Amino acid sequence: MAYEYPKFDFDQVDYVTSDTHFSHARISELADRPFASVAEMDAELVRRWNNTVGHDDVVLHLGDVALGPIAESMPLTASLNGRKFLVPGNHDRVSPATQSRAAIERFTPLYEQAGWTVLPEVIEGARRGTRVLASHYPYAGDTQDSDRHTSHRPVDRGIPLLHGHTHDRENGPVGYQFHVGVDASDYAPIPFSLIDAWLADLRREDDEIVALVRERNAIGEETPLSELAARFAIDLEALDRIEQPADRGRRGQGDRSQ
Repeated sequence: MAYEYPKFDFDQVDYVTSDTHFSHARISELADRPFASVAEMDAELVRRWNNTVGHDDVVLHLGDVALGPIAESMPLTASLNGRKFLVPGNHDRVSPATQSRAAIERFTPLYEQAGWTVLPEVIEGARRGTRVLASHYPYAGDTQDSDRHTSHRPVDRGIPLLHGHTHDRENGPVGYQFHVGVDASDYAPIPFSLIDAWLADLRREDDEIVALVRERNAIGEETPLSELAARFAIDLEALDRIEQPADRGRRGQGDRSQ
């Protein structure tokens, strides 16, 4: 079955982030954030955002912008620099995973008044020619023991995915997934240049795999795969997803949920 998601121009994006949770009273406790109060957290998130993002920059936010009384917390985000796109997360009042159609219609103007362009739950496009997906949710992984909102997650086809949701404290990618939440990025948006470097590594890795397989086929079955891998300086254990592309995004996720 072919899966098509709404198209988005990733080439326009300068920064990406998720899970700011503005005005969420318990997020510092739940995600072990170093703030003594909600007011301190909100002020620091705004400061770090605006020290990072310029007025003309484009920011892609992958969900869970704000909680608390939304009529108070959402206007706070109007002070954030940049042109702001939002892929809704489960805590957003415009989330199809958790809100009714009537609620989404009711709250969308409040998000728009704060400067947000609300996007679909999963978007697909290209960054410098490389296919990319973005969603609040990873292919697999959650803050709880089992994955929630599975029907609202992207289908794992081995395409590089940018995501939030997990509140993971570790930086960078796991397999074909890249967690962009503020809890892993010093509570500030991530420059998309870091994503570009990751995508370039994935392209090189795929090219090496193709070259490895072609070389093995040309030389014959009697040549050990490990010997060919050594020629290309490829770590076969790190590339075990070559056998099952759908597993690429899932590697390492089971033990990263909080």
